[in-house]
Amino acid sequence: MSRDYGQYCGLARSLDVVGDRWNLLIVRQLLMGPARYGELREGLSGIATNLLTDRLRGLETAGVIERKLSDDAGAITYALTPWGTQLREPINALVRWSTPLMIRGPAGDEFRPEWLLVALPALFEGRAPTDQSVTVGIVVDGGMAQLRATESGIDVGKPDGCELDAVLTAEAPLVLGLAAGVLSLNDVAALVDIDGDESAVRTFLEAPHQGADEKPSP
Repeated sequence: MSRDYGQYCGLARSLDVVGDRWNLLIVRQLLMGPARYGELREGLSGIATNLLTDRLRGLETAGVIERKLSDDAGAITYALTPWGTQLREPINALVRWSTPLMIRGPAGDEFRPEWLLVALPALFEGRAPTDQSVTVGIVVDGGMAQLRATESGIDVGKPDGCELDAVLTAEAPLVLGLAAGVLSLNDVAALVDIDGDESAVRTFLEAPHQGADEKPSP
Protein backbone atom coordinates (compact mmCIF):
# COMPACT_ATOMS: atom_id res chain seq x y z
CA MET A 1 0.00 0.00 0.00
CA SER A 2 1.29 3.46 -0.91
CA ARG A 3 2.27 5.56 2.10
CA ASP A 4 1.78 8.88 0.36
CA TYR A 5 -1.40 10.90 -0.02
CA GLY A 6 -1.42 10.82 -3.80
CA GLN A 7 -2.34 14.50 -3.99
CA TYR A 8 -0.60 17.17 -6.05
CA CYS A 9 -0.69 19.68 -3.18
CA GLY A 10 2.27 21.30 -1.47
CA LEU A 11 0.98 20.39 1.99
CA ALA A 12 0.31 16.79 1.01
CA ARG A 13 3.72 16.44 -0.64
CA SER A 14 5.40 17.91 2.45
CA LEU A 15 3.54 15.52 4.73
CA ASP A 16 4.55 12.63 2.48
CA VAL A 17 8.12 13.44 3.57
CA VAL A 18 7.88 14.64 7.19
CA GLY A 19 4.37 13.66 8.27
CA ASP A 20 5.24 10.25 9.72
CA ARG A 21 5.36 10.06 13.51
CA TRP A 22 8.75 11.12 14.96
CA ASN A 23 10.02 12.69 11.73
CA LEU A 24 9.64 16.31 12.81
CA LEU A 25 11.04 15.49 16.25
CA ILE A 26 14.13 14.06 14.55
CA VAL A 27 14.38 17.36 12.67
CA ARG A 28 13.97 19.20 15.99
CA GLN A 29 16.95 17.37 17.42
CA LEU A 30 19.06 18.13 14.37
CA LEU A 31 18.13 21.82 14.39
CA MET A 32 20.25 21.95 17.56
CA GLY A 33 23.21 20.54 15.63
CA PRO A 34 24.50 17.31 14.07
CA ALA A 35 24.04 14.25 16.26
CA ARG A 36 25.15 10.66 16.41
CA TYR A 37 22.61 7.86 16.34
CA GLY A 38 22.93 7.29 20.09
CA GLU A 39 22.42 10.98 20.81
CA LEU A 40 19.27 10.97 18.70
CA ARG A 41 18.04 7.85 20.48
CA GLU A 42 18.62 9.53 23.85
CA GLY A 43 16.78 12.70 22.83
CA LEU A 44 13.83 10.72 21.44
CA SER A 45 12.98 8.47 24.36
CA GLY A 46 10.06 6.29 23.42
CA ILE A 47 11.06 5.56 19.85
CA ALA A 48 11.96 1.97 19.04
CA THR A 49 15.46 1.41 17.69
CA ASN A 50 14.25 -0.16 14.44
CA LEU A 51 11.74 2.67 13.92
CA LEU A 52 14.42 5.34 14.39
CA THR A 53 16.60 3.56 11.85
CA ASP A 54 13.67 3.43 9.43
CA ARG A 55 12.82 7.11 9.91
CA LEU A 56 16.45 8.20 9.44
CA ARG A 57 16.69 6.14 6.26
CA GLY A 58 13.50 7.68 4.90
CA LEU A 59 14.55 11.24 5.69
CA GLU A 60 17.95 10.63 4.12
CA THR A 61 16.41 9.18 0.96
CA ALA A 62 14.11 12.21 0.72
CA GLY A 63 17.07 14.59 1.01
CA VAL A 64 16.15 16.07 4.39
CA ILE A 65 19.14 14.73 6.30
CA GLU A 66 22.58 13.42 5.43
CA ARG A 67 25.25 11.36 7.10
CA LYS A 68 28.66 12.83 7.77
CA LEU A 69 31.83 11.86 9.57
CA SER A 70 32.14 13.56 12.95
CA ASP A 71 34.89 16.13 13.49
CA ASP A 72 37.19 13.47 14.87
CA ALA A 73 36.24 11.19 11.94
CA GLY A 74 35.50 8.48 14.46
CA ALA A 75 31.75 8.16 14.05
CA ILE A 76 28.88 8.86 11.71
CA THR A 77 26.70 11.85 12.55
CA TYR A 78 23.38 12.91 11.08
CA ALA A 79 22.82 16.50 9.97
CA LEU A 80 20.17 18.46 8.14
CA THR A 81 20.81 19.25 4.50
CA PRO A 82 20.35 22.89 3.40
CA TRP A 83 16.84 21.92 2.23
CA GLY A 84 16.14 20.18 5.53
CA THR A 85 17.27 23.25 7.46
CA GLN A 86 14.44 25.18 5.80
CA LEU A 87 12.06 23.23 8.04
CA ARG A 88 13.04 25.62 10.84
CA GLU A 89 10.48 28.14 9.58
CA PRO A 90 7.40 25.84 9.73
CA ILE A 91 8.65 24.32 13.00
CA ASN A 92 9.00 27.81 14.50
CA ALA A 93 5.43 28.56 13.43
CA LEU A 94 4.19 25.36 15.10
CA VAL A 95 6.08 26.21 18.29
CA ARG A 96 4.40 29.62 18.43
CA TRP A 97 1.02 28.06 17.63
CA SER A 98 1.47 25.63 20.54
CA THR A 99 1.69 28.39 23.18
CA PRO A 100 -1.84 27.83 24.63
CA LEU A 101 -1.02 24.13 24.96
CA MET A 102 2.41 24.64 26.51
CA ILE A 103 1.71 27.16 29.25
CA ARG A 104 -0.69 24.71 30.88
CA GLY A 105 2.33 22.67 31.96
CA PRO A 106 3.78 19.26 31.11
CA ALA A 107 1.00 17.20 32.77
CA GLY A 108 3.43 14.32 33.23
CA ASP A 109 5.07 14.58 29.81
CA GLU A 110 8.86 14.44 29.55
CA PHE A 111 10.72 17.74 29.29
CA ARG A 112 14.36 18.27 28.35
CA PRO A 113 15.99 21.68 28.89
CA GLU A 114 17.80 21.33 25.54
CA TRP A 115 14.46 21.72 23.76
CA LEU A 116 14.49 25.38 24.79
CA LEU A 117 17.20 25.82 22.14
CA VAL A 118 14.46 25.27 19.55
CA ALA A 119 11.49 26.79 21.37
CA LEU A 120 13.01 30.10 22.49
CA PRO A 121 14.32 31.20 19.05
CA ALA A 122 10.83 30.55 17.67
CA LEU A 123 9.14 32.60 20.39
CA PHE A 124 11.68 35.43 20.10
CA GLU A 125 11.57 35.60 16.30
CA GLY A 126 11.32 39.16 15.01
CA ARG A 127 12.35 40.67 18.34
CA ALA A 128 15.17 43.21 18.55
CA PRO A 129 16.12 44.27 22.11
CA THR A 130 16.92 47.94 22.53
CA ASP A 131 19.96 47.15 24.71
CA GLN A 132 22.36 45.13 22.57
CA SER A 133 25.03 44.62 25.20
CA VAL A 134 23.14 42.19 27.42
CA THR A 135 23.60 38.45 27.94
CA VAL A 136 21.55 36.37 30.36
CA GLY A 137 21.12 32.73 31.25
CA ILE A 138 17.79 30.92 31.53
CA VAL A 139 17.92 27.87 33.79
CA VAL A 140 15.22 25.20 33.71
CA ASP A 141 15.60 21.83 35.41
CA GLY A 142 19.35 22.36 35.78
CA GLY A 143 19.96 23.10 32.11
CA MET A 144 20.88 26.57 30.85
CA ALA A 145 20.12 28.40 27.62
CA GLN A 146 22.07 31.59 26.95
CA LEU A 147 20.34 34.66 25.51
CA ARG A 148 22.45 37.33 23.83
CA ALA A 149 21.08 40.56 22.38
CA THR A 150 22.36 41.29 18.87
CA GLU A 151 21.62 43.83 16.16
CA SER A 152 19.55 41.25 14.29
CA GLY A 153 17.59 39.97 17.28
CA ILE A 154 18.01 37.52 20.15
CA ASP A 155 20.61 34.79 19.82
CA VAL A 156 19.77 31.62 21.77
CA GLY A 157 22.44 29.01 22.36
CA LYS A 158 24.33 26.89 24.81
CA PRO A 159 26.46 28.70 27.43
CA ASP A 160 29.78 29.72 25.92
CA GLY A 161 31.51 30.82 29.11
CA CYS A 162 30.96 34.54 28.66
CA GLU A 163 30.04 36.73 31.61
CA LEU A 164 26.30 36.86 32.24
CA ASP A 165 24.47 39.97 33.36
CA ALA A 166 21.84 37.85 35.10
CA VAL A 167 20.48 34.34 35.43
CA LEU A 168 16.76 33.56 35.64
CA THR A 169 15.71 30.21 37.11
CA ALA A 170 12.13 29.07 36.63
CA GLU A 171 9.92 26.18 35.59
CA ALA A 172 9.46 25.50 31.90
CA PRO A 173 5.83 26.72 31.55
CA LEU A 174 6.78 30.06 33.11
CA VAL A 175 9.79 30.52 30.83
CA LEU A 176 7.74 29.68 27.75
CA GLY A 177 4.91 31.97 28.85
CA LEU A 178 7.35 34.81 29.44
CA ALA A 179 9.06 34.28 26.09
CA ALA A 180 5.71 34.13 24.29
CA GLY A 181 4.55 37.33 25.96
CA VAL A 182 1.48 35.86 27.64
CA LEU A 183 3.09 36.32 31.07
CA SER A 184 5.09 39.21 32.50
CA LEU A 185 7.81 39.11 35.11
CA ASN A 186 5.51 41.04 37.42
CA ASP A 187 2.92 38.23 37.06
CA VAL A 188 5.36 35.55 38.19
CA ALA A 189 7.80 37.46 40.40
CA ALA A 190 7.21 35.13 43.36
CA LEU A 191 7.73 32.03 41.22
CA VAL A 192 11.08 32.82 39.59
CA ASP A 193 14.56 33.52 40.87
CA ILE A 194 16.76 36.21 39.32
CA ASP A 195 20.43 36.34 40.20
CA GLY A 196 21.97 39.56 38.91
CA ASP A 197 20.57 42.54 37.04
CA GLU A 198 16.79 42.19 36.78
CA SER A 199 16.65 44.87 34.08
CA ALA A 200 18.84 42.64 31.89
CA VAL A 201 16.25 39.87 32.13
CA ARG A 202 13.48 42.33 31.30
CA THR A 203 15.37 43.29 28.15
CA PHE A 204 14.49 39.86 26.76
CA LEU A 205 11.30 38.89 28.54
CA GLU A 206 9.40 42.15 28.49
CA ALA A 207 10.01 43.39 24.96
CA PRO A 208 6.87 43.91 22.84
CA HIS A 209 5.30 40.75 21.46
CA GLN A 210 2.87 40.58 18.59
CA GLY A 211 -0.39 39.28 19.98
CA ALA A 212 0.93 39.30 23.54
CA ASP A 213 -2.38 40.60 24.86
CA GLU A 214 -4.21 37.55 23.56
CA LYS A 215 -3.92 35.20 26.50
CA PRO A 216 -5.12 31.64 25.87
CA SER A 217 -8.06 30.21 27.73
CA PRO A 218 -7.16 27.70 30.46
